[in-house]
Amino acid sequence: MNPSTHWIRAALGRLAEMFISRNAFGTRWKTLSGRRVASRQRACGIVAAWLAAAVLCGSVPACAQTQPPAPPQGAGAASAASLPAASQPAGAILFREGFDDADLLKRDWYDGERFRIVPDSHAGKGCIEFEWPGGDNKVAGSSAVRHLFKATDEIYIRYYLRLSKGWGWTGKGYHPHLTHFLTTENPPYMGPAATHLTLYVEPVDGRLQLGATDIQNKDMPHGLTQGPLRGGYNGMLYPSKEKVFNDDKWHCIEGYFKLNTLDFKNDRPNKDGIVRGWFDGKLVIDRTDVVLRSTDFPNMKFNQFVLAPYFGPGLLPHAQKLWIDDLVVGTKRVAPTGE
Repeated sequence: MNPSTHWIRAALGRLAEMFISRNAFGTRWKTLSGRRVASRQRACGIVAAWLAAAVLCGSVPACAQTQPPAPPQGAGAASAASLPAASQPAGAILFREGFDDADLLKRDWYDGERFRIVPDSHAGKGCIEFEWPGGDNKVAGSSAVRHLFKATDEIYIRYYLRLSKGWGWTGKGYHPHLTHFLTTENPPYMGPAATHLTLYVEPVDGRLQLGATDIQNKDMPHGLTQGPLRGGYNGMLYPSKEKVFNDDKWHCIEGYFKLNTLDFKNDRPNKDGIVRGWFDGKLVIDRTDVVLRSTDFPNMKFNQFVLAPYFGPGLLPHAQKLWIDDLVVGTKRVAPTGE
């Protein structure tokens, strides 16, 4: 008995999303074979056709040999709800990184290839350096990198950040991007620019700014939750009231997000999500009325961290650097070092 054409197309389309990736914050999609296309819809269509051919022929085309490597064993998977309890750190900490050496890929990080570790750290032997030499927006020194963790409906991050002397801002109210969280609704190699939910913790125009986007939800039954699309992007931004970055010293950055609950009886989200941010231990962002998801995603949880400093095209003011050290990701607030 053959399933309906509609069911086949829907299943293949959903599966296709697991075989495409988008370059971080870019505008090009890439299929499993490496072919670059201009839209997610086109990429999904190509891969869905490829999958259909594989099903009909009983074999997988040779392009499958070029798929990206699997995430580290033990780090989890984007579709998995959780990891065995024995593999998790004790307490509220999910993972931590001191950046004392360049062996990040041996510590469950993945999807990165180079890491510049330098002295003059906040703590320990080293810290990670990201550099923009100037001339374009490409970051040098260290590459973007990811880390999976046990799925959770609340997430906390703490790290120490230092900006180079004379650091320049975009003056646009957005960029540079820096640290991000993705959810179980997207696969392990999904670019953070267009997902079902991406969270941001970053320095913007002198302020600490937290934010969220959900561009991929434009075709979902309940649509977007993070505002309308403008120029192909959307987002809800939560900046600190005061400018807090004004020197080239180490500063403690903290962010906390908790998913809103859902009212299934009335098929709507409750406005009870939480977004909080701290700068050097002081609470500077505090929202308890936030919507981060709709009833389209009752099982959504955070499970992926992405470290990916990025200035959009034409937004880099001049050559500059930043450094990150003593990073902690968990489910509850961890006191800054020394407290």
